[in-house]
Amino acid sequence: MLNFELYNPTNLIFGKGQIEKLSTLVPKDAKILLAYGGGSIFKNGIHEQVINNLKGFDIVEFGGIEPNPHFETLMKAVEVIKAEKIDFILAVGGGSVIDGVKFISAAVNFDGNPIDILQKRLLIKDNAMPFGTVLTLPATGSEMNSGAVVTIQSTQEKLAFGGSAMFPKFSICDPTVIASLPKRQLQNGVVDAYTHVMEQYLTYPHEGYLQDRIAEGILQTLIEVGPKVVENPTDYALASNFMWSCTMALNGLIQKGVPSDWATHMIGHELTALYGIDHARTLAIVGPSLYNVMFDTKKEKLAQYGRRIFNLTGSDEEVAREAINKTVEFFHTMGMDTKLSQYVDDYSKTADFIVNRFDERGWKGLGEKQLITLDKVKSIVEMSY
Repeated sequence: MLNFELYNPTNLIFGKGQIEKLSTLVPKDAKILLAYGGGSIFKNGIHEQVINNLKGFDIVEFGGIEPNPHFETLMKAVEVIKAEKIDFILAVGGGSVIDGVKFISAAVNFDGNPIDILQKRLLIKDNAMPFGTVLTLPATGSEMNSGAVVTIQSTQEKLAFGGSAMFPKFSICDPTVIASLPKRQLQNGVVDAYTHVMEQYLTYPHEGYLQDRIAEGILQTLIEVGPKVVENPTDYALASNFMWSCTMALNGLIQKGVPSDWATHMIGHELTALYGIDHARTLAIVGPSLYNVMFDTKKEKLAQYGRRIFNLTGSDEEVAREAINKTVEFFHTMGMDTKLSQYVDDYSKTADFIVNRFDERGWKGLGEKQLITLDKVKSIVEMSY
């Protein structure tokens, strides 16, 4: 097992009605920026619950944070914070809103041009504004980790950043909030979480036995509850296991002591930046192609995955190949199209564009062994057409 440090200071408050604890979690006398997305929190009553549970606090609202939050929008929030002398941020939304708030938190006191946080992938370890979250859409795990992804609209780049100062102070996770979510968002949440686990699990055999078993438990739970929760989001057993699986998929635990990949995400981010395809759907497009192109280096772990998750039998080669097929079948069950051509008409230059962009950034070797070279990236994207 690899050496590791595990640090996660987020206070996670999980379950029905936990939003009632909000006033005890926000620092006393804080002036709050209430940040949210497109306004669904007004329709589902969450905005009203938040306001009712923050009586006596000075609140300034900032809405309109996009799915795949835009740097340009977030900088407007930074200006509001400075003008209004705000000292605490509350993100009410899904992963995009929370990621956006992480960037706002980092940018407010940043000494320099905040775009460098993204383009230079800076680690934010201090001097960030404290923030908490009320999760409304399970998917990204951003409510209990220190990473975020932000889109720079002007350059069509979707870039990740993070650091120890980017953990939420608290996150309220009430599974009943998913009752009003559209099916598409629930489907996305399941596949997003599933692929988060795969990025940390589907590498090569190692000595992280417990991490493997926890990862497999999350995958099995998502396969079990995923299709059902889309149809029955008011079922608390389904909703709670779905929400907790999404958090556990990316709160840092299963990544400790083991290798991880993340190339599916790095390629998928480019498809979102270029074409606006939902993040989870880009993962469903890229993931199976990556597993096929990198089959030789991932075969042993694919075989383990196939036997433990899908109960497949046969040789390593047979089980590994079929495990990829079973993964695609699951994505289809979750309402995912798994080819770029099903989303975009003019896609013929996509591989070249992504390869050139990675080359400009110096991303010459991705994946758990840095074996996903630019030639391999091109093959993965072309296979995804």
